Amino acid sequence: MILHALAERGQPGHPWLVFLHGFSGDCREWLTVGQAFGAYSRLYIDLPGHGGSANIAANSLAEVGHLVEKTLNSYNILKYWLVGYSLGGRVAMYFACQPREGLCGLVVEGGHPGLTDENQRLLRRRGDAAWAERFRREPQTQVFADWYQQPVFASLDAAQRAALIALRSRNNGGALAAMLQASSLAEQPDLREPLRAREFPFHYLCGERDGKFRAIADELSATTHVINHAGHNAHRENPDAVVACLAQFLAN
Repeated sequence: MILHALAERGQPGHPWLVFLHGFSGDCREWLTVGQAFGAYSRLYIDLPGHGGSANIAANSLAEVGHLVEKTLNSYNILKYWLVGYSLGGRVAMYFACQPREGLCGLVVEGGHPGLTDENQRLLRRRGDAAWAERFRREPQTQVFADWYQQPVFASLDAAQRAALIALRSRNNGGALAAMLQASSLAEQPDLREPLRAREFPFHYLCGERDGKFRAIADELSATTHVINHAGHNAHRENPDAVVACLAQFLAN
């Protein structure tokens, strides 16, 4: 079994750009950024429970990583940069911490490297279970209206919040709930040390108004890039700046 993905072919000789979306997104989330790199082949993957992979279940980040690996192999992708946002960033970091032949570099936007305190894990597990129950039982518009009131989304204005609620409410609530718990930060190992031991470039992007993840960036052994005029959705709020960052990495 492989994950659903959208592939766009570029010119031979370049590594692929492989994009992973955030929670409740899909393969289209990175299109605006990815299509600025026409010379590169791009693969936009639907993670389990999302988009064209809505009927594919995973019980852990390890299973998600295995599905990503099988999907890359199915496209015969031998050299690639891995780019992930939020949930996709966590998947990307976890994936990159295993030996990966052909991985040229890692780009993460607003992804959490892992909790370090068992009490935090317990609180997160309870919180994710409560959200998952709501996703299973309540109308998606109602759940996402509350979801986007969380502090990490505080920089959104009313129009941005409304647009995201409308977009994300097209999902299957049960599928989202399953993936939310399977990939919960409560179950993710702390990836800080494995990421320090890496042998590939690691770039970390965060919006200037995303205080939580700017603080997390300081804990990582990554090259940090602050995206101006953006919060936790930097690639949506300021795609041109994100494109400029990626162009800089790829040129080096």
